[in-house]
Amino acid sequence: MSFEVHVLASGSDGNCTAVCSDDITILIDAGLSGKQLTGLIKSAGIDPKQINALLLTHEHVDHVRGAGVLSRRYGIPICCNPSTLAASEIGEIESKILFNTLEEFNIGHLKIKPLPINHHAVDPNAFFISTEKNKFLLATDLGKVNNDVFESLGAADFAVIEANHDLRMLDNGPYPIMLKRLIRSERGHLSNIDCAHALWASGYGDKKVFLAHLSKNNNIPDLAIHTVSSLLGCRDDKVDCLRTPGDTRTITL
Repeated sequence: MSFEVHVLASGSDGNCTAVCSDDITILIDAGLSGKQLTGLIKSAGIDPKQINALLLTHEHVDHVRGAGVLSRRYGIPICCNPSTLAASEIGEIESKILFNTLEEFNIGHLKIKPLPINHHAVDPNAFFISTEKNKFLLATDLGKVNNDVFESLGAADFAVIEANHDLRMLDNGPYPIMLKRLIRSERGHLSNIDCAHALWASGYGDKKVFLAHLSKNNNIPDLAIHTVSSLLGCRDDKVDCLRTPGDTRTITL
């Protein structure tokens, strides 16, 4: 059974990840324009009309900007919890799949468990996605790594996890003090150091990890990779992330 993760966009400008397993394809978030997303999806060799569902982690615009457009244009069901749907400004949609946080559901043979996360949104989720052979976690926009995410991180074969900011860059950067406090709070974003600590403490071990949602103002890809790999005690090539606008990555499990 094949299992591919396509990281198509990640960061404050927009987020989108595709998961493909045999004949099932799902998107997680759609935070760019419909035109941009269509181009990225096709560049990954995916037919947008064959996408089975579009999962939303939460309602912030960098995660839902193109969701309504893609749903209406290609007939893709929007899949999220009721609170996220109500808070998302995506327009009218014809097809939806509603779930409750922590209640596992299926899209084809993919088992999907939405996990609660700490973030300044109405009911935000991470997603733990599994098949008979593979276990994958996508967890971004984390103010902290709670018990549900921590346990799933330890169980995952592969994780896309947030490493949003370097603490020194954030403290010395241009953001207003209130925004800095929000980012560092338990409803904000995960730092490079906190990401590394969660990976180490969960027993994620020497499996490959993909760092996501890096801040373009408060982080640098090489810095994030080096910080996480150093604290984990692994080689830098065990850790990866998107490096430039338009960069994408495909990971085969």
